[in-house]
Amino acid sequence: MAKDRGPVLLDVRPLQGPTAARGIGSYLRGLIGGLVEVGFGDRLAFLTFADREPPALPAGRPVHGVRRRWHGQLRAYEDAAVLGFDLDRIRPSLYHAVDFNLPRRAPCPVVVTVHDLIPWAFGGPRMLGERLRFWAGKRLLGRAELVLAVSESSAADAIRLGRVSPNRIKVVHEGVDPALNPRADARAEAARRWGLRRPYLVFVGALDARKDPRGLLRAWQVARESGADVDLLLAGEAGPQAPREMPGARRLGHLDGDELAVVLSAASCLLFPSRYEGFGLPVLEAMACGCPVVAYRNSSLPEIAGEAAVLVADGDADALGRAAGEIVLDARRAGRLREAGLRRAQRFTWRKAARATISGYRSLLK
Repeated sequence: MAKDRGPVLLDVRPLQGPTAARGIGSYLRGLIGGLVEVGFGDRLAFLTFADREPPALPAGRPVHGVRRRWHGQLRAYEDAAVLGFDLDRIRPSLYHAVDFNLPRRAPCPVVVTVHDLIPWAFGGPRMLGERLRFWAGKRLLGRAELVLAVSESSAADAIRLGRVSPNRIKVVHEGVDPALNPRADARAEAARRWGLRRPYLVFVGALDARKDPRGLLRAWQVARESGADVDLLLAGEAGPQAPREMPGARRLGHLDGDELAVVLSAASCLLFPSRYEGFGLPVLEAMACGCPVVAYRNSSLPEIAGEAAVLVADGDADALGRAAGEIVLDARRAGRLREAGLRRAQRFTWRKAARATISGYRSLLK
C-alpha cells in the first residue's frame, strides 16, 4: 500500500459495549494483536464512540470518535444513513467493519467481517429482534468490496442469505488467544480460586436459545446416568436469552484469559450443544487448553474441530451426554482427544489471520 494514503480505519466500537465480552470482542482484540505483531500497526487508525469509555488500543495510533445522533430503534439504521459523512471527514484509505454497521455510501473501499448470519440462518421468533436490528446492514453486505468470512460455513451463508458475490468473499479463520494454553496446576488452582474440587463438565459462552440450554441440562443428566460423577459449570455472560434457572449448574460469569485457561485446563470435557455457530471459538479455546470437546455436528463446527472433537448428531442431547460420559470414564480416550485438540488448535493463530486480512486489504489498495 502506498505510504501517502490514509490509514486503514478499523471500527472498534464493539469493544465499548456488551459485545466486548463476547465473540466479536475476542475477534477484535485478537486481530489487532495479530496486525501489530506482523508489523501492520502503524497503518491502523481506530473508530470509536467519543462519548464512551475508550477501549485499550495500541498507543500512538489515530483514534477518531463519533457520537450517537439517533436514539431508540433508529440506532440500528444510523450507520447506514450517516457513517459515510464521518468517513468523508476522516478520509481513510479503507474502512473495516467487524459487524453489520455499514454505510450506505463510502468514499473508500469497505471491508466487513461476517461472523455469522444466525438471525436468518437459524431463524425462529426469538431472532426477530436481531433480524430487525441488523436488517439495514444485511442489505448492504453485497455492496462491500470485500467480505471476510470467519469460516467456510459463514461464507456460504453470506452468499445464500446475504446475496454476496462469491468473488468478493475471503475466508479468514479466527485465531486463539496465546494466553489460552494448558495449565499444569489447573486443578489445584481451580480449587483455590473457585472451590472446584469435583470433576466437572464446562460450557463456555452466552446461553442464548440457539445454545440449547435444555439440551445442555439433558446431556449433563445423561452423562451422570452413565456413571460419570461430574458437576456442570457455566462460564461466560448469561446473555439476554438465558434461562433464569439452570438447576444444579454453577455459574462463574465472564472469565478473562488466565481464568478461562485454568477452568478449561481443569475440566473433564467441554459440553457444547450449540445448534449454530459462525466459527465456534469456545471449541477452539478448549482444545488449545487441552480440554476434550463434545459438540453437535452442524454449521462451522466440523470445519473448526475436524477430527479432534467428538461430534454427535445435531440436537441429540442424549448422544452428547453419552459421549461426555465416555470421555470422563475413559482416561485413555480423553488423553487422545487432548493431544489431538492441542495439535488442531495450533493451526489457528491471530498472526495467520492478520496476514490473510492484510492480503485482503492490499487487494483493494493496489
